[in-house]
Amino acid sequence: MKKYGLKRLDWYIIKQFLGTYIFAIILIISISVVFDINEKIDKFLKPEVTLMEIVFDYYLNFIPYFANLFSPLFTFIAVIFFTSRLANNSEIIAMLASGLSFRRLILPYAISAAIIALTTFVLNAYIIPPANITRIDFQNKYIRNKAVDYARNVQLEVEPGVIAYFDRYDDKSRMGYRFSLEHFEDKQLVSRLTAGQIKYDTLYQWTVIDYMIRDFDGMREHISSGSRKDTTLTIIPSDFLISVNDSETMTTPQLATYINRQKKRGIGNIQTFEIEYHKRYASIMAAFILTTIGASLSSRKMKGGMGLNIGIGLGLSFSYILFTTVTSTFAVNGYVSPMVASWIPNILYTFIAIYLYIKAPR
Repeated sequence: MKKYGLKRLDWYIIKQFLGTYIFAIILIISISVVFDINEKIDKFLKPEVTLMEIVFDYYLNFIPYFANLFSPLFTFIAVIFFTSRLANNSEIIAMLASGLSFRRLILPYAISAAIIALTTFVLNAYIIPPANITRIDFQNKYIRNKAVDYARNVQLEVEPGVIAYFDRYDDKSRMGYRFSLEHFEDKQLVSRLTAGQIKYDTLYQWTVIDYMIRDFDGMREHISSGSRKDTTLTIIPSDFLISVNDSETMTTPQLATYINRQKKRGIGNIQTFEIEYHKRYASIMAAFILTTIGASLSSRKMKGGMGLNIGIGLGLSFSYILFTTVTSTFAVNGYVSPMVASWIPNILYTFIAIYLYIKAPR
């Protein structure tokens, strides 16, 4: 058992990897916070914005969000930096000369990548989304309001065979206008409710105003009407008032439930939610791919020194982030599926990782 356990060298590499990773996060996030304060200083100086809100509502949630968002970049920088340092000090050469294979040398890198991947996934899936609610509320209130509180021509399936339609809906007044609710059985219309207005009350509770109900029984039709009627509809405004940041406020189980529910209701504008869902899983693989690329690339002692390795590494890491952004844009525009868009960068960079691994010094 001792033969296959982690050696002192493994623990040394793991500590170097994770230590450099944390240092990179602290350094880059500190710079990001300074630039962010400089950009938003005019917003923060408003009399209604308190220091407590800036620190605890915004930056306390801003820091983990951006640290997790750019975790692949930090991972890559950490691997490139400390492995290049080992190579420049001829430590890699000494390890390989002592009989240690490059495959065995990669083991502590893989363990470190697994720790980072698991940590970032748990944060991204369960911890950061609730924190994002507070951060986004602060942004919408004091910086730039991106919340969607108005919609037109909304049509969705409330439940199988029941179709709801809003000509327009205003969330500020919680009022919908020119509303209709149609019931179908075997593709035949059996009932249709129309209302001049409909008001949202609480969860699934609505009030139709100036309504008329037409019930169809073969060739016969029964009409009833009234001024107000309380009704239960299994829809809420957030089902069709979709903001650009909504996907970031849901845990992964909530995201999966939301996507399935929206698909059943025939709502098609959910690509952002599907991309966010698949990216959370794709990021697990990204940690291993970028670690392999970084270790393979920087383990060779080069004439250009550490700077050349870091330059190449930064170029590859930024190209990975850019490629991820481009494929996500294609998915939003409907050119590729969200799942394909999320995994294409990983597939491409897997081949790069395999090539560099084969070419790594033995």
